[in-house]
Amino acid sequence: MLTTILLTVIILVICVVLLAIKVIFKKGGRFPNTHVGGNRALGKKGIHCAKTQDREQARQKNLYDRVKETEE
Repeated sequence: MLTTILLTVIILVICVVLLAIKVIFKKGGRFPNTHVGGNRALGKKGIHCAKTQDREQARQKNLYDRVKETEE
């Protein structure tokens, strides 16, 4: 039982090190930004993450507010 747990921990450590090779050994290395907001191609197409789209939509005035402004 103890050997199985030890073997599992060793395999997990090896996996984490292999996944982080670029971060550990490259000067200024970081994990890649996989967020939608960090993708330039999607940004050029006007596609943003859900939070950003919600924020932009909240800034826009709805029809009721625009009509109310024109009446004043």
